[in-house]
Amino acid sequence: MKRVITINSNNLEKSLETKELLTKKLMENNFLVSSKLEENTELIISIGGDGSFLKTIQDFKFPSVPMVVINTGHLGFFAEFDPEEIDKFIDLYKNNDFIIQEVHPLKGSICTKDSSKDIYAVNEIVIKSVCSRTLHLDLRVNENKIQNFSGDGMLISTPIGSTAYNYSAGGSIIDPSLDTLQLTPLAPMNTIAYRSFTSSIVLSAKSTINIVPEYRFENSILVVVDGNEYRFNDITDINIVRADLKLKLLRRSDFEFWKRVSEKFL
Repeated sequence: MKRVITINSNNLEKSLETKELLTKKLMENNFLVSSKLEENTELIISIGGDGSFLKTIQDFKFPSVPMVVINTGHLGFFAEFDPEEIDKFIDLYKNNDFIIQEVHPLKGSICTKDSSKDIYAVNEIVIKSVCSRTLHLDLRVNENKIQNFSGDGMLISTPIGSTAYNYSAGGSIIDPSLDTLQLTPLAPMNTIAYRSFTSSIVLSAKSTINIVPEYRFENSILVVVDGNEYRFNDITDINIVRADLKLKLLRRSDFEFWKRVSEKFL
């Protein structure tokens, strides 16, 4: 029986050309190639940038199948191979010359007056105001009140997501081998009524983060999940934990996180 590999690509010309070439070479190496997640898919290849990869994960509903990214985007922090390395990638894969990095997403439970919805994020969940107004949030960790927050919003990130929006917002880069969650305030304010933290807070991955909006001007909250925006009305509270799900990222056998950081940021 032939081994099945699923390929998902964005619609950029370079990505489509890479998909066509990759499909041809995989078939020459006796693999079956599909654009859908088959029952016996053993690997998912995402062609594009980090955004395309995150969309692939959402499209395939956080699959348990290992995934690898061929980069046709810009930063490509998740990317492991460039289009020019297709032959090298196929050779490494056939010879099992790779490692698997396991990643825990975030799970957010959004509770409103009428319903409850669970959302999942690889990088981050961001709580923001729908309009350009100051947001007031009651923040609790493990049922302990931490602060009355005032500012543009609150960002909760995974270790692997610490190099994304979190880093741009002034949060810390966290080694993904550490089991943590990170809270990063967005434009925090300090007043007599609100004493907001001005730096990120690193928590144990076993922590439960609870956020309750204090409505002043309107009853809508914007929840941004890995760059995708969702608007909710009448949120009563938001609970965020590390999900039980595990994503598997295929990495080169010599992959090292801090080497990747230096390659992308220096």
